[in-house]
Amino acid sequence: MSTARVTSKGQVTIPADIRNALTIEQGDDLVFELTPRHSIELRVVKRRKLSDLFGALPANRPFPGKEAAREEVGRALGRRHKKGKAE
Repeated sequence: MSTARVTSKGQVTIPADIRNALTIEQGDDLVFELTPRHSIELRVVKRRKLSDLFGALPANRPFPGKEAAREEVGRALGRRHKKGKAE
Protein backbone atom coordinates (compact mmCIF):
# COMPACT_ATOMS: atom_id res chain seq x y z
CA MET A 1 0.00 0.00 0.00
CA SER A 2 1.27 3.47 -0.89
CA THR A 3 0.44 6.71 0.84
CA ALA A 4 0.73 10.36 -0.11
CA ARG A 5 0.19 13.59 1.77
CA VAL A 6 -2.03 16.45 0.60
CA THR A 7 -0.25 19.83 0.47
CA SER A 8 -1.77 23.12 1.61
CA LYS A 9 -2.72 23.74 -2.03
CA GLY A 10 -4.60 20.43 -2.26
CA GLN A 11 -1.91 18.77 -4.38
CA VAL A 12 -0.80 15.17 -4.09
CA THR A 13 2.19 13.41 -5.59
CA ILE A 14 1.10 10.02 -6.88
CA PRO A 15 3.57 7.40 -5.66
CA ALA A 16 5.84 6.00 -8.39
CA ASP A 17 4.64 2.41 -7.95
CA ILE A 18 1.04 3.53 -8.54
CA ARG A 19 2.01 5.69 -11.55
CA ASN A 20 3.89 2.76 -13.04
CA ALA A 21 1.12 0.24 -12.38
CA LEU A 22 -1.50 2.51 -14.00
CA THR A 23 0.93 3.79 -16.70
CA ILE A 24 0.17 7.39 -15.69
CA GLU A 25 2.29 9.79 -17.71
CA GLN A 26 2.71 13.56 -17.88
CA GLY A 27 -0.32 15.10 -19.59
CA ASP A 28 -2.74 12.29 -18.69
CA ASP A 29 -5.99 13.29 -17.00
CA LEU A 30 -7.23 11.64 -13.81
CA VAL A 31 -10.95 11.25 -13.17
CA PHE A 32 -12.00 10.95 -9.53
CA GLU A 33 -15.39 9.44 -8.84
CA LEU A 34 -16.85 9.40 -5.35
CA THR A 35 -18.63 6.14 -4.56
CA PRO A 36 -21.65 5.83 -2.26
CA ARG A 37 -19.32 4.37 0.38
CA HIS A 38 -17.24 7.58 0.33
CA SER A 39 -14.28 5.96 -1.33
CA ILE A 40 -12.83 7.09 -4.63
CA GLU A 41 -12.53 5.31 -7.95
CA LEU A 42 -9.74 6.65 -10.11
CA ARG A 43 -9.61 6.43 -13.90
CA VAL A 44 -6.72 7.44 -16.11
CA VAL A 45 -7.59 9.17 -19.37
CA LYS A 46 -4.57 8.98 -21.65
CA ARG A 47 -3.69 12.19 -23.48
CA ARG A 48 -3.41 11.50 -27.18
CA LYS A 49 -1.39 13.41 -29.70
CA LEU A 50 -3.12 14.63 -32.82
CA SER A 51 -0.71 12.54 -34.86
CA ASP A 52 -2.08 9.40 -33.15
CA LEU A 53 -5.34 9.99 -35.04
CA PHE A 54 -3.68 9.98 -38.47
CA GLY A 55 -5.58 7.59 -40.74
CA ALA A 56 -8.55 7.25 -38.37
CA LEU A 57 -10.92 8.68 -40.99
CA PRO A 58 -11.02 7.77 -44.66
CA ALA A 59 -9.56 10.37 -47.03
CA ASN A 60 -12.02 11.75 -49.59
CA ARG A 61 -9.16 13.17 -51.66
CA PRO A 62 -5.36 13.04 -51.62
CA PHE A 63 -3.59 15.42 -49.25
CA PRO A 64 -2.39 18.41 -51.29
CA GLY A 65 0.57 19.15 -48.99
CA LYS A 66 1.12 21.57 -46.11
CA GLU A 67 1.56 24.69 -48.19
CA ALA A 68 -1.61 24.13 -50.25
CA ALA A 69 -3.58 23.35 -47.06
CA ARG A 70 -2.29 26.52 -45.39
CA GLU A 71 -3.22 28.60 -48.43
CA GLU A 72 -6.71 27.09 -48.50
CA VAL A 73 -7.21 27.83 -44.80
CA GLY A 74 -5.92 31.38 -45.33
CA ARG A 75 -8.42 31.97 -48.15
CA ALA A 76 -11.27 30.59 -46.04
CA LEU A 77 -10.32 32.82 -43.09
CA GLY A 78 -10.08 35.81 -45.43
CA ARG A 79 -13.59 35.14 -46.75
CA ARG A 80 -14.89 34.80 -43.20
CA HIS A 81 -13.22 38.07 -42.18
CA LYS A 82 -14.67 39.94 -45.17
CA LYS A 83 -18.13 38.48 -44.48
CA GLY A 84 -17.93 39.63 -40.82
CA LYS A 85 -17.04 43.19 -41.79
CA ALA A 86 -19.90 43.38 -44.32
CA GLU A 87 -22.52 42.70 -41.64
